[in-house]
Amino acid sequence: MYNSSTKKGIIYTAVSFVLWGLFPLYWKLLEHLPALDILAHRIIWSFVFMCIVLAVLRQWKTGWKELLSLKKKGGFLSLLLASVLISINWFVYIWAVNHGFLLEASLGYYINPLVSVLLGILFLKERLNRLQVVAVSIAAAAVIISAFQYGSIPYIALLLAFSFGLYGLCKKRTSLPSAIGLTLETLLITPAALCYLLLGAHQSASGAVSGGTWVLLFFAGIFTALPLLLFAEGAKRLPLYQVGILQYIAPTITLLLGVFVYHEAFTGSKAFTFACIWAALLLFTFSQVKWKRISKSH
Repeated sequence: MYNSSTKKGIIYTAVSFVLWGLFPLYWKLLEHLPALDILAHRIIWSFVFMCIVLAVLRQWKTGWKELLSLKKKGGFLSLLLASVLISINWFVYIWAVNHGFLLEASLGYYINPLVSVLLGILFLKERLNRLQVVAVSIAAAAVIISAFQYGSIPYIALLLAFSFGLYGLCKKRTSLPSAIGLTLETLLITPAALCYLLLGAHQSASGAVSGGTWVLLFFAGIFTALPLLLFAEGAKRLPLYQVGILQYIAPTITLLLGVFVYHEAFTGSKAFTFACIWAALLLFTFSQVKWKRISKSH
């Protein structure tokens, strides 16, 4: 039986992934706006909301100290890169959702754990066991076969997977608490978002939006931060392999929305690609659980 802390961890983490999986429903309400406008507002209002969160938690001094510490340790560049990468990830996802590429966005987040493993090998000198090597190989083969079937590389899926994977790598190098990390990341990119909206106001659709749209844009900041905070609270109560299993909730919901709500074509070639990725993920997850059991026995 799970103890109280583990139960809370499962609930917090599962809810965070459910919210991420349901995000397309929210972005579709804003599809009349350019993706860059939505992104700019998402960054700005996320920063505003996180400032409120830090004020409530009384963590402003801690956040300032963390920022100064990063400058001294040379981690500021990693934080800046993390800000750029998460902005790219957010933009690609919003654009994909509002241009009918939900299935490819879902594929990107299925691939992401395997991309993270690959980045760990390249940058952190991590090693894979045999099952993990097979899993990554199957995923790579699926992407190559998909490229031949579609006549083009699934660039949206790969952009999402690699931008988020590299973002995670940068986060490892900064090691900031979740709330402080998100606040600082949005702080660094907020000036660019403000410049885009102010200098491009004559071209931007956001200059003449309705009151309801402004409300949606404001709440985009809250809905961005909320699952991240829930995930942070949940993940620290769970072992990594359990978090890894739960993370498939989000792309599965996105896939179901794409097929059954927005009626994107789930062709035979797409089904084959997804089947390969699912097989790779099953192997990868099994290898994590098996390794966990072996390490416990020793």
